[in-house]
Amino acid sequence: MKPRMSRRSAVKLVSLAMTGVLLSGCGLSSGSSVPLQVESGSIQRIPELEGVTFTVGSKAFTEQLVLGYIAQFALSAAGANVRDLSSIVGSSTARRALVSEQIDVLWDYTGTSWISYNGNTDPIPDARQQFEAVKRQDLERNGVAWTAIDYQVDNTYAFAVNQDAARRLGVEKLSDIPRIIAERPDEATFCIDTEFANRNDGMPGVEKEYGFTADKSKTKTLTEGSIYQATANGTCTFGEVFTTDGRIQALNLKVLADDKLFFPRYNIGITTRDELLKRYPQLTAVFEPVSAKLTNEELIKLNAQVDVDGRDPADVARDWMVEQGLVTLPGGGQAAGR
Repeated sequence: MKPRMSRRSAVKLVSLAMTGVLLSGCGLSSGSSVPLQVESGSIQRIPELEGVTFTVGSKAFTEQLVLGYIAQFALSAAGANVRDLSSIVGSSTARRALVSEQIDVLWDYTGTSWISYNGNTDPIPDARQQFEAVKRQDLERNGVAWTAIDYQVDNTYAFAVNQDAARRLGVEKLSDIPRIIAERPDEATFCIDTEFANRNDGMPGVEKEYGFTADKSKTKTLTEGSIYQATANGTCTFGEVFTTDGRIQALNLKVLADDKLFFPRYNIGITTRDELLKRYPQLTAVFEPVSAKLTNEELIKLNAQVDVDGRDPADVARDWMVEQGLVTLPGGGQAAGR
């Protein structure tokens, strides 16, 4: 069940891989136009945004691509001109692009900002308190404003195992991992991606919090998309996953409980520069109706359409927005659906 990639996505990833190189030198390119057209639905045209150009960025994984296109279609429905700068490699790179005015709008995660951008080591378990702390620090330190926060979505990290490993090893929670390392070291294999391997809220933090050290020779660094299949087929016992990823259900993986509540809350919200939000406060009105409809369950379905069914993220995003009544198709057409 290897994830398939549409031709449009493949071209996008190639071009944006080249763009990532440009970031360290000449800067990101200006982006391309919105890949699909929409018209107003419940998101109405806003006179103050008519003709204003916003560059929308996203990170280089499925959920971010879908969310990025959702943001683009929302702004288009509100009458703005939109530039597409999707698939920026690395969270820190995407944040730098926002701060340096190479992009204007980015869906981001409160936990990522708290730990990775602002250097905090202790997560705040309460979602609202975490958001308020992130909002305050980002504004004071980085000039970044948050709006349209969505507490219904918490795409936090987790480790998963396949059902055979769960039964064979008796693992239910992350605090079971030290026992497996001590008693069955040959089974203590891990699959993680490069970013997770180095983040404070990733592998180093998990090892410290749960009191284990993974054998580097038994730890494979894979692309994010490969980890799910590798965990399902037993290439590794413990696979790093995102809790809103549709492949968890599709591959019947078991998510281990974070019983020490190590991972921060990863609620999503729109980030932009403070000066831009002050100039266009109407951005909040554009994105709040979207946040109101996005839940973990909805994102699991949307992500699965890309990673399991092989649909293009832009098509998935537009069809969902049409189904939700947020936008309409030109000429009154119907969404393609699954």
